Amino acid sequence: MPRRFGRPGLVGTMARTAVVAGTANATVGAMNRRQAGKQQAAYEQQAAQQAAFESQAQMAEMQAQLNAMQAQQAPPPPPAAPAAPAAAAAGGDLMTELQKLADMKAAGILTDDEFAAAKAKLLA
Repeated sequence: MPRRFGRPGLVGTMARTAVVAGTANATVGAMNRRQAGKQQAAYEQQAAQQAAFESQAQMAEMQAQLNAMQAQQAPPPPPAAPAAPAAAAAGGDLMTELQKLADMKAAGILTDDEFAAAKAKLLA
């Protein structure tokens, strides 16, 4: 049978259609897989960020609890320094005692009222 040139026959047209459809199907499948992979990667990244955020929140809470426990276990503050008038009554120099009072007031050990009371006792 001689070969025919020109348009393909019915079998050739069906074969060409099958090849085009198969290629389109493969392309769509590859695109769907790629898109699904991107979505999965974005989900995993978001999950990792959420886990890191929760971990930081837990660490901050644990640090706050540790600080609270340490504050409860800390020794009580030392008792306030004895008032300077007792030292003045023992025969100390008046100017030295006034200077000590002024230094304690400047350091925040004595309030204004305590300073005034101690000064009045020294000068009395």
